Amino acid sequence: MIWKTRITQMTGVKFPLIMGAFAVIGTAEFASAFSNADGLGIITAINYPKIESFQSGIEKMMTLTDKPFGVNFTITPPYLLKNRRGRTEESYYDFLNLAIDMGVKVFTTSAYQTPGLGNKIKEAGCYWFHKCATMKHAIAAQKMGADAVTLVGLEGTGFKNPTQNTTLVNITMARRLLNLPIIAAGGIGDARGFLGALAMGADAVCLGSSIIATLESPASKNWKDQIVIQDIFDEKYYRKIFHLELKDSPIASMAIGHIKEILPIKDFIDNIINETERVLKSWGFRSATFNTLKN
Repeated sequence: MIWKTRITQMTGVKFPLIMGAFAVIGTAEFASAFSNADGLGIITAINYPKIESFQSGIEKMMTLTDKPFGVNFTITPPYLLKNRRGRTEESYYDFLNLAIDMGVKVFTTSAYQTPGLGNKIKEAGCYWFHKCATMKHAIAAQKMGADAVTLVGLEGTGFKNPTQNTTLVNITMARRLLNLPIIAAGGIGDARGFLGALAMGADAVCLGSSIIATLESPASKNWKDQIVIQDIFDEKYYRKIFHLELKDSPIASMAIGHIKEILPIKDFIDNIINETERVLKSWGFRSATFNTLKN
């Protein structure tokens, strides 16, 4: 089946799947495996403290895949910079210029507003996807000129916001309130979640926690094993994932409820796509193309 969405048109990927941005493990080896599985692999720049290592990471990515990929810039909010090491928007400018010169066309930003980076990305003729936790921030990103937004539902990992909604509410409301492409994130880890997100109005799905326990992921064996055995209906897990002061907790999203074994990332993605196509056919869908461009 051919997949056509606004995101596949922008990025050139075969499947409307985007890799999440990962501290520590979001390097070329992992990202290239995602790209080679026909999604959009993402190198996370915060993992490269010096521009020389960042350049080496992009060079390695280009040797490991000839398919589209992107770079993420994660901005540390100002109120957190006082208490820990982090990266400001300005600290990435040289990294961005290098990536553009090396031919990177897609950039994602996250954790805090990034109008400066966004403007530079747009001026270079590249695509800027901004990740948000709330509709308010998504609307602001659209006004700043982002080409797409990733909306993270309450089911996801990472920072929580008192006004954050579920993935279902986020995507259906975003379709009504936004004009730009929408990338769904938060709790998605199987074919029905992927298909459901597209049906709700998403142009792509961002996979984060659900791919940590894949074979190519550099996460520790213990971390992967914990994901496989975690009961997402356990009260202790529930309290951690929905705590509004979660901040940078390593607790994985509710998507891990779908993960029962450690697979190569290509097998994981192929399973999602094949099962999605099977479900569509069981509903009477007979087209050789899944096209959301006219919706």
